[in-house]
Amino acid sequence: MRIFRKWRILVLKIFGARVSWNCIVHANVKIWAPWNLEIGNYSCLGQKVDCYNQGKITLGDNVTVSQKCYLCASSHDYTSKSHHLFLAPIKIEDKVWIAADAFVGPGVHIGEGTVVGARAAVFKNVEPWSVVGGNPAKFIKKREIKD
Repeated sequence: MRIFRKWRILVLKIFGARVSWNCIVHANVKIWAPWNLEIGNYSCLGQKVDCYNQGKITLGDNVTVSQKCYLCASSHDYTSKSHHLFLAPIKIEDKVWIAADAFVGPGVHIGEGTVVGARAAVFKNVEPWSVVGGNPAKFIKKREIKD
């Protein structure tokens, strides 16, 4: 409910998140470590987004992460005998739209103005003003804004 939006932001701030008062975090979003979350102005974490942020996750201004997306900022080193955990921050620049049910993997940097298609799996950095999709995500075309 919208009436609790500011309360959710307050609770996130109390637990160390650096989030704008005018962002939207839906009630059923999962955030593993609020202290590793930064959300800019007018950005949104949609319904059932899962932020598995053992490593830091940063969203710029005017970012939309649509419903059921999974942001994962850590993994395990499969070449190591101990299979040790490593943290790899995710950075999502301004004006990005990550469409429904997409996966963004550890260490990924998504450039300004990018659109990540629904159900895409992003494992590598994405250039600004691109449209990507698929599994693994591939460049589709440049994003152009028409007014």
